Amino acid sequence: MDSQLKKGFLDVFVLAALRKEPSYGYKIISDISPYIEISESTLYPILKRLESSGYLNVSSREHNGRLRKYYGITKSGVDRIKGFIDDIKQMNALYEFILKGDLQ
Repeated sequence: MDSQLKKGFLDVFVLAALRKEPSYGYKIISDISPYIEISESTLYPILKRLESSGYLNVSSREHNGRLRKYYGITKSGVDRIKGFIDDIKQMNALYEFILKGDLQ
């Protein structure tokens, strides 16, 4: 898969994992790992980029005596997911056109 395309998918995967409630890094990885492989070294730059873009907000909470960062989706993040869904619908129409051709 093209690296830029994969990057866009991963960003939206992370946002989608946070639609219901804020979460922390390890939990995000475990939530999306059944669908796509992602490591901590991949996730944390994504979280930072999404925060910088205004798609996420970050708060810290104490858990077992340590501070844990929780990431929550913003309205802009929800709008990003909606835009991605619109883009996918358009791409599906293109794929259907391409696949209709007789390639054999």
